[in-house]
Amino acid sequence: MSESTKYIALGRRKESTARVRMEPGTGLITVNGRPFEKYFLRETDRIIVLQPLALTESTGKFNIAARLAGGGLTGQAGALRLGIARALLNADENFKAIFRKNGYLTRDPRMKERKKYGLKGARKRFQWTKR
Repeated sequence: MSESTKYIALGRRKESTARVRMEPGTGLITVNGRPFEKYFLRETDRIIVLQPLALTESTGKFNIAARLAGGGLTGQAGALRLGIARALLNADENFKAIFRKNGYLTRDPRMKERKKYGLKGARKRFQWTKR
């Protein structure tokens, strides 16, 4: 295969990063060298990952190899969804309107709030005593 048929994209969510390599193929998806069904055991995570492919009806058209790092499984699924959507956008510019409408090109900005000094966590306080 020539280099021009490979589509590379990056997706992030929370603390997770997904590096996605996509090329025309049979629909094989591997995550960190494992089949994606073995990596994402929760059905909801698998549905999240496949959303961009289902929306564009390109489920069996591309082989996807992804490297995931950081965060938890749900954050990684969200990062992978963004990475796949961006890679599909590199493959076909016509998907942009569809992805924008469904919010697949927007990086989820929500992050863990930092712990503040004098508190137990980000917001939880120590119990106040009058006497």
